[in-house]
Amino acid sequence: MTADAFQLYGTRIAERPPVRLTAGKLTADLADGNLRTIRYDGVEALRAISYLVRDRDWGTYSPEITDLRIEQGEDRFEVAYLARCQGPDATTLSIEVRITGYRDRLDFEAEAVSETGFETNRCGFCILHPIVGVAGSPAAVEQVDGQIAATRFPNVIEPWQPFKDMRAITHQVMPGVTAECRMEGDTFEMEDQRNWSDASYKTYVRPLALPWPYHIPANQPVRQKTSLIITDISRSVAPSVATQSSVIRLELGTRTGTMPDIGVIVTPEEAEATRAATFLLSEIAPKELLFHFDPDAGHGLDALENFAAIAALHRGRSTLEIALPCKSSPAGEAAGIARQMQQAGFKPGAILISPSVDRQSTPPGSKWPDCPPLEEVYAAARAAFPGIRIGGGMLSYFTELNRKRVPAGEIDFVSHCTNPIVHAADDLSVMQTLEALPFITRSVRAIYGDKPYRIGPSTIPMRQNPYGSRTMDNPAGGRIPMANRDPRHNGRFAEAFALGYAIRVLDAGLECLTLSALTGPFGLIAGSDEPIEQGGRRPLSNTVRTLSALAGASWQECISSSPSEVLSFVARDAAGARLYVVNLTGEERRVGGSALDKEVRLAPFATAALPLEQDDFRPGWPKI
Repeated sequence: MTADAFQLYGTRIAERPPVRLTAGKLTADLADGNLRTIRYDGVEALRAISYLVRDRDWGTYSPEITDLRIEQGEDRFEVAYLARCQGPDATTLSIEVRITGYRDRLDFEAEAVSETGFETNRCGFCILHPIVGVAGSPAAVEQVDGQIAATRFPNVIEPWQPFKDMRAITHQVMPGVTAECRMEGDTFEMEDQRNWSDASYKTYVRPLALPWPYHIPANQPVRQKTSLIITDISRSVAPSVATQSSVIRLELGTRTGTMPDIGVIVTPEEAEATRAATFLLSEIAPKELLFHFDPDAGHGLDALENFAAIAALHRGRSTLEIALPCKSSPAGEAAGIARQMQQAGFKPGAILISPSVDRQSTPPGSKWPDCPPLEEVYAAARAAFPGIRIGGGMLSYFTELNRKRVPAGEIDFVSHCTNPIVHAADDLSVMQTLEALPFITRSVRAIYGDKPYRIGPSTIPMRQNPYGSRTMDNPAGGRIPMANRDPRHNGRFAEAFALGYAIRVLDAGLECLTLSALTGPFGLIAGSDEPIEQGGRRPLSNTVRTLSALAGASWQECISSSPSEVLSFVARDAAGARLYVVNLTGEERRVGGSALDKEVRLAPFATAALPLEQDDFRPGWPKI
């Protein structure tokens, strides 16, 4: 990989390019033994069909693939291979796979067998339907007893499985074309993966209500099959030829709003490094510092004293994020923290409080852990911290907020985080999570109305794992799910991802958005163990600095003809009007349209701020 690619991705390890499989109008990309971007006549019918094996912490195995064979013809393709997973205690699992594609059908068959017995949380197929153009649309679901129900894909994000006991699901791909996805070998159900910011609905094997982890007995084959069946009654007889321009068009829209404040997370573990980097704190000037405090992790008076010292160097506001242990009375615990804060001289402007146990997810069918009523927690916070804004929600992700909805009347603002590598960590999947963000924010607004709303810290690396006992260490710097370090955080990929994130949530009316720390594995500057010169600024700092400077400015939407590739918006402040644009791909893109006076070329993962004249704005744009 070239040095330029290292600057883009923060790693010299390249993703292997997929193999394009074609049978008439049906195409699919073969990547690491699984199928991605399954299209019919150029339109995505399924986002993926994957055979996955997960460990007891929901980490995904990366099996060794051998004996790969690919055959392609004009109207047919066939793929076969053997995959092998190495589990703990010398356990193994082998999967024999065969994939066949025809003009109107795709079959993916797998047989798994273990000579030793194998422990897993899930072993089998995951089928992903896209969300753009599919959310809210009709579907027909066939259940295991043969009954067929006419229904719809959820629009507002469902906290629990929208469909259970599935055998097949059918939806319209385009006028005159339907896609039936049929599953054999086990009972399947669907979850709304937008909960985790995945841009998909996921149909998966083995209902979550069944116990996990479970054991695959030795020498007992597990056979499954997934089929995609296309019915085409349209008049088209040949694959359509792309006629759209290679130039992505940007057109000014009508929606407007105010840019959110930008926050930075500070943990006790990074407090000393943050104090040493106050030069960057002054340069970026975030409006909010979010201090994390977890008594169960040993945080105490010394952490609050460090927070007070950092807050004294900061010109903006501060919030203390408390993971309340709830091992005794919430009132007593909150009062104890308040006494420590007074002793440390730490006076945040807001408290974000949540029971520590609520950071762990409670899957469907599982027993909820013991926890005091949230009303009691918030009442304790108001008594311990009088005159301070009290926020609630989840210190983890939207998933947990959607499943355990906090009482809106008891809090002054609601908050949650997101993470893009919960289920998959390849470059395409991570960038595609941006598609899910508007669905998340609309779902929060559907629940909480115009309640003040914050998001973050939301970073590519995972700061805590609600679905297992730990985040995954990543010493080799790979692209792995649930990792506490991610190489792309060091590259321009993260810079582009963060700006795309901010654009996708503009319409939510956030009061604060937090996308990073100042130091550490989630920080804007690199440490001594990072593949960037020690103390060097990560490219992500460019986006955070830009967004921080725009806090409170007016924004106007800008509609992209290809939002999966390029996103943009217009902002206007005392310095004038600018078009902010980002290339979300690893290849150069050409951009034009009425929002620009000339065509512009954007380098891979490039961000740009282009000056605009007042006349470029719609009538009624606020004047200064």
